[in-house]
Amino acid sequence: MTKYVFVTGGVVSGLGKGITASSIALLLKSRGYKVFMQKFDPYFNVDPGTMNPIQHGEVYVTYDGCETDLDLGHYERFIDEELNYSSNITSGKIYSSVIEKERRGEYLGSTVQMVPHITNEIKNKVFEAGMSSGADIIITEIGGTVGDIESRPFMESLRQIQYELGKENTFFCHCTLIPHLFGSGELKTKPTQNSVRDLRNMGISADALVCRVPYETDDKLKTKLALFCSVPKTNIIDSVDVNNIYQIPINYYNQGIDEIILNQFGLPTKKADLKYWRELIETVDNLKGEVNIALVGKYVELHDAYLSVNEALTHAGYVYNKKVNINWIDSESLEKENIDLKDVFKGMNGILVPGGFGSRGIEGKIKAVEYARVNNVPFLGICLGMQVACIEFARNVCKIEDANSTEFDTLTKNPIIDLMADQKTIINKGGTLRLGNYECVIEKGTLAYKDYKQTSILERHRHRYEFNNNYKEIFEENGMVFSGMNPVANLVEIIELPNHKHFIASQFHPEFKSRPTHAHPLFMSFIKASISNK
Repeated sequence: MTKYVFVTGGVVSGLGKGITASSIALLLKSRGYKVFMQKFDPYFNVDPGTMNPIQHGEVYVTYDGCETDLDLGHYERFIDEELNYSSNITSGKIYSSVIEKERRGEYLGSTVQMVPHITNEIKNKVFEAGMSSGADIIITEIGGTVGDIESRPFMESLRQIQYELGKENTFFCHCTLIPHLFGSGELKTKPTQNSVRDLRNMGISADALVCRVPYETDDKLKTKLALFCSVPKTNIIDSVDVNNIYQIPINYYNQGIDEIILNQFGLPTKKADLKYWRELIETVDNLKGEVNIALVGKYVELHDAYLSVNEALTHAGYVYNKKVNINWIDSESLEKENIDLKDVFKGMNGILVPGGFGSRGIEGKIKAVEYARVNNVPFLGICLGMQVACIEFARNVCKIEDANSTEFDTLTKNPIIDLMADQKTIINKGGTLRLGNYECVIEKGTLAYKDYKQTSILERHRHRYEFNNNYKEIFEENGMVFSGMNPVANLVEIIELPNHKHFIASQFHPEFKSRPTHAHPLFMSFIKASISNK
């Protein structure tokens, strides 16, 4: 029978529930168990696909095309497992599903209510994750904090699951804060006590507490928490602040959280294999040298908008034992008159232009691409970054002066980037992009082939506009190589300039497949070229 671990949070947001859930999953996987992860988000958007990245951060995309919360990126990077459509459930999805069933008459005339209809739908999503993944253990993170109005239906559903399946099949890990008061120099447990009480008021008893603390707690404090929270002292875990995020699973392992969970489930505690993870920590703690990358984006005021790109650059740095310094450049700032791009990019070893939507800051991105191309600076473009690279090439190399994308100018006479026919009739924006894995066939003898070392790859997409193949011939005549193509729809996936030090761009999002233990080939190649450019 599938076992279920639920990770909840109390006191304040931002305690690291996602990292805690990922760490637990990593440790259980290291002991030979098949794990799968899931996130419940209480907002009413059906998915984060239509949400502003500045407000919500990046949209992470799974291989099957599900637009999800960025926490799923943490999950996949930690446990190195591909998640799917059942991994990110929002209140919007739940209520939409229930209302659709009611409209179809599936409730046979019943009055549709929070209990049992909404709660049953939530429970179905929990069990669906178990069935779709075939995992031994499902780790589910509940967004928000205990006591939030919007998350109460989720908590009630979990209470029912705990009651129905029993303690031997469910485990509740509650993340709380133990603040340190400056004046008295004390650690205070009252916020944690109150949070556990709120959890109990919802009918849920925590099986373990993961306490965010500035330093390790003593036996006296844990004895007090155990008494007032009815949690065994051995099940109270310190989550201390660390300089290296990859140290967190090892800290939890040293305190036995995975053994505590397996013991409650009545499962064997197989020997853990964490050698590769310890080697990662050793690498990260002993980086030598630095490389400076300019990231030219339109949402740079919130770095989480490019979280996976940031991580992928960092992972590639580990391969070469280098710390990657990212210089965040607002593309709109490059559109100012008399701006000196030499000053902007001074000291930068490489330039990356990531994805995005809308016309704001586009001319600044085009300027950044031109600077990289003309000055032979290593360049990597992703999604929109590939599209603006094509526009820049069309204008400045092919001399198509009014070249543009119909996303930015619907009346442009030279739509280098355009909608496919099947996208032109779409009205709803949510969930209608080209999403998830698509095949890309790579031409031998190209930079892309050198990076991937294979002719067929699968990469994740999230975009609506495509390169217009009517311009392919003139681009090739002027030196551009289309090194990656989708074999089904003949869509451009990768472009490159062979006479450049390193100039490559992809329509897909390679950052979604990067892992700390094995960086993505395009990012490794880019960082290697950038290091050489020092």
